[in-house]
Amino acid sequence: MRSQSLKALLDDIRACHICTGLPLGPKPILQIESPKTRLLITGQAPGTLAHESGITFNDPSGDRLREWLQIDRETFYNKELISIIPMGLCYPGRLEKGGDQPPRKECAPQWREQLLRHLPDIQLTLLVGSYAQNYVLGKGKLTERVQNFRSYLPQFFPLPHPSWRTLAWAKKNPFFEQDVLVELRTLMKKILY
Repeated sequence: MRSQSLKALLDDIRACHICTGLPLGPKPILQIESPKTRLLITGQAPGTLAHESGITFNDPSGDRLREWLQIDRETFYNKELISIIPMGLCYPGRLEKGGDQPPRKECAPQWREQLLRHLPDIQLTLLVGSYAQNYVLGKGKLTERVQNFRSYLPQFFPLPHPSWRTLAWAKKNPFFEQDVLVELRTLMKKILY
């Protein structure tokens, strides 16, 4: 069976309604356009600001992620260099006690592999947060994965989610700034520039 074109696949994704009961309705948000993309960022799901703008990581978490990578917005949103495919493509809603709901379980199995077939030149996939890591790598502990990031190279690089909650986590885990971010930034220079 021949794979459908990326344009046709994206049209199908934009028309997707497999997730029922989304609080703001379906609005798939991802960044994929070029088969020459060298970096793939896989996070959990768009937040409310991303839902409003239609641009993934268009919020303080995105600012923090770009700071970790030491790349500017122009580079981050350069579709020739970077693709962004969350585990859930639509905003999943809020948890009762704060924070966002987990990505919907229907989404990644429906679309992820089809999208990845259109990205043959990926040199590295950033697995941002535990949802992305657990889906791709199987169940595990985020801190252990991030600390042992080298064991997932050259294909994957596990990172915590860049939310404000990560600030306290990073203080408890100084290896993140001293080791992980140093290596991550070195890899970004090799892959993107």
